[in-house]
Amino acid sequence: MNNAKKLEVQIKDMSMRNPVMTASGTFGYGYDYEDFLSLENLGAIVVKATTLNKREGNPYPRMAETPSGMLNAVGLQNNGVEYFCNKIYPKLKDKKTNVIVNVSGSTIEEYVEVAKYINTLPNIPAIELNISCPNVKEGGMAFGTDPSMTQRVVSQVRKAYNKTLIVKLSPNVTNIVEIAQAAENAGADSLSLINTLLGMAVDSEKKTALLSTITGGLSGPAIKPVALRCVWQVAKQTKLPIIGIGGIMNTQDAIEFILVGATAVQVGTANFIHPSISEEIAKGIAEYVDRHNLNHITDIRGII
Repeated sequence: MNNAKKLEVQIKDMSMRNPVMTASGTFGYGYDYEDFLSLENLGAIVVKATTLNKREGNPYPRMAETPSGMLNAVGLQNNGVEYFCNKIYPKLKDKKTNVIVNVSGSTIEEYVEVAKYINTLPNIPAIELNISCPNVKEGGMAFGTDPSMTQRVVSQVRKAYNKTLIVKLSPNVTNIVEIAQAAENAGADSLSLINTLLGMAVDSEKKTALLSTITGGLSGPAIKPVALRCVWQVAKQTKLPIIGIGGIMNTQDAIEFILVGATAVQVGTANFIHPSISEEIAKGIAEYVDRHNLNHITDIRGII
């Protein structure tokens, strides 16, 4: 088997040249980063969240640095799904990698409608259903913190969408396995976890919160131990391929997620610090496979 084949992974009907993806909200629409890396060297890119109607997002300030991470409360700012189909998709449809659309909504009906639009786009092989965003006031995380709500939204989207359906899970729950199993039973093809942890930051001199929304989503290295635990737990209790997310800053971090059961990984916050890091992690995984004399990257999947 040649080296390239050793990195190929499969998520339902979507084949990826390697297990490295970019995380929604940290990579724009992909072409924003083409000055720094070659998209064709990534397994997939996940573009920023798309909703049924245009969203302005939350008021500023909506990002704040924290120890070993960052908080964001952008609020799913985007121009709506029709704009995506008409203006953004033509720029993405011929990219030599898998392009995945992160789909969000405030109601089940909105999720379904967005999924229907994306279903008509031939060069989009998958959607990532965002039922776990902690920085919007309605919808979002509400669907991802209750098994019955998870089951309802995933099952309705499943009826409307016939390609690979990835469901993004929230860590802000008591039992993430229950949520994962609800999504699996409702027809999800894959799970991506975790989304950000709910957090806040304060300016003690100004005596104010640093975010306009007070709370926001915590990402970066600080959340990696939580993310690893969630992936490990869910991998043991479901049969679905898992995409690990949370604090992946280098190759070692990515390998750790594969060791606990992830089929693929998403790089998020690191993109802001090092725009070419996703491509470098893909190269690093190839070197790891050679150094450890593995037949395939899946040889180490879930061995912990």
